[in-house]
Amino acid sequence: QVQLVESGGGLVQAGDSLRLSCAASGRTFSSTTMGWFRQAPGKERVYIAGINWSGANPYYADSVKGRFTIASDNAKNTVYLQMNSLKPEDTAVYYCAATENGRFRYWGQGTQVTVSS
Repeated sequence: QVQLVESGGGLVQAGDSLRLSCAASGRTFSSTTMGWFRQAPGKERVYIAGINWSGANPYYADSVKGRFTIASDNAKNTVYLQMNSLKPEDTAVYYCAATENGRFRYWGQGTQVTVSS
């Protein structure tokens, strides 16, 4: 079992930055992929960034590439999503997730990010 707790969301203006955190507890492995998803109102949940605990080969969706950075801190069992140059279209509930056997199985409760224009 893996428990995930997100924090760091909030209301910001376009162009601002936010850093989301995802604290993981329970059984994780170096092969576990930690991912960030987001879901805007009326839309499907979308995978936007992912990384494993070794920090190698991070993944970014095109919509966030160059603006968002994902990083893992093994000592703190925490994954971060640094979000810069935020846009109103980044408004969504952001979820942290962890894989088991190659599939995202564990989910956090989500944190709201609202970007005003």
